[in-house]
Amino acid sequence: MSKALRLSEKWFRRGLWLVAFVFAGFLIGLGGTIVGDLPKVEAPLALDDFLDPAAVGPLRAQAQSARQAEDEARTALEQARLQLTKARSETQAERETFNNWLAARSATQRAEHDPEVIARTQRLDGLKAGEQRARQAVQAQEQALLDARQSASQARTQLSKLEDAGYQRMAAEQRRVELRVFLYRLALTLPLLAVAGWLFAKKRQSTWWPFVWGFIYFALFAFFVELVPYLPSYGGYVRYVVGIIVTALVGRYAIVALNRYLERQRQAERLPDQQRRQELGYDVALARLAKGVCPGCERPVDLKNEAIDFCPHCGIGLFDRCGACSTRKSAFARFCHACGTQARPAG
Repeated sequence: MSKALRLSEKWFRRGLWLVAFVFAGFLIGLGGTIVGDLPKVEAPLALDDFLDPAAVGPLRAQAQSARQAEDEARTALEQARLQLTKARSETQAERETFNNWLAARSATQRAEHDPEVIARTQRLDGLKAGEQRARQAVQAQEQALLDARQSASQARTQLSKLEDAGYQRMAAEQRRVELRVFLYRLALTLPLLAVAGWLFAKKRQSTWWPFVWGFIYFALFAFFVELVPYLPSYGGYVRYVVGIIVTALVGRYAIVALNRYLERQRQAERLPDQQRRQELGYDVALARLAKGVCPGCERPVDLKNEAIDFCPHCGIGLFDRCGACSTRKSAFARFCHACGTQARPAG
């Protein structure tokens, strides 16, 4: 249709389409902000909301206490092992000293060294006793560490069971929250689609058509971008069923619209030639001629063939002769392109 418009009108229409897109863009931005804030209506979920404080509290305290006892036992065990290592070193050094002294005594066989033998033996026994005490301390700390680990493991196991059940309840509630948020989006989107459908059917060619089309684009964006991606799946059943329903509705609308269009075309083709041209409208006729189709039935016609004056499909007049200069011209032209004489109405 743009070839049939005046140059200034073309640019005005382009500007109005720009207005439509800009208007749609601002509406989409506002709608996206609203839809993005919808989840904030629901309170955020936390695991503790789905756990029994009377059961979880003591277990967490026990686990914390066991972890603290485990840390303390590990530190004490390191100290005890260090003391054991020190005691072993002292005992080993004293044993080597004692063995060397015994070797020297055996060489001299001096009886006055017998009291010293007893003293050295007692000192060595004392070191061995200290080493034994250090070993017992290490064993005690190892036992304490083992007890703390077992206590912590038991508390964690019981706490894990409670938390697993809590996670399941939280997941179920999360699904319910997502469903409610989707219903909020649906409650916001469906009225927009209904209004957009009414505007498309009644107002798309009105004076305010840029705002009408801007709102229609906004409603479509809200449905396909802000709603459809959040459609609950439930294994794919919901999305497939909704897809089937939407496709069936759109297909039914297309089929009904096509049948109505064909019926209008058949009825129009039964009308007289002059009445058909009047009902077509000047701009519509020029737009269809520019596409190389018949203005009446929209079937292809070889308009460059000067032997064709009528549509071979519907019989509407395409070309006639100027009453002043007899030049062949378009039957829809208001003036003769050769002499400028106003076309006379067809009888």
